Amino acid sequence: MLGLAGLTALTTGVHFLALLYIGLGGFLAWVWPKTILVHVLFAVWGLAVNVLPLPCPLTVLEDYLRGQRGLGPLPGGFNEYYIYDTIFPRELLPVVGFGALALVLFSYVGAYLRWRGRHHLAASLTAGAMFAERQ
Repeated sequence: MLGLAGLTALTTGVHFLALLYIGLGGFLAWVWPKTILVHVLFAVWGLAVNVLPLPCPLTVLEDYLRGQRGLGPLPGGFNEYYIYDTIFPRELLPVVGFGALALVLFSYVGAYLRWRGRHHLAASLTAGAMFAERQ
């Protein structure tokens, strides 16, 4: 059994993976187009919990597990505790935020262009096959 410390660490790991997915998951749609729907939900939720006064369920769970271990909640929340001034300086937050948004939008444009290319290729192949059958 993992125990409370293990569950807390697992929750933290899943939280980091969720953040990576929010930033980079749109690129999965270049290969698997249907994943874009899941990514849009993650991206909207990620934006909402950072802009609106909504709690992130992973932070809530991590704080609960920390409380069960006799520790207090994460000071300032997940991003404040693990990311700001650790992974990048707090002063760069607007730049990082803009870069993340640009990266997500780029992944969406690329996913759309690849989908459109596949769609047009399939239509061309179907039209070509129909033309060949007529001759």
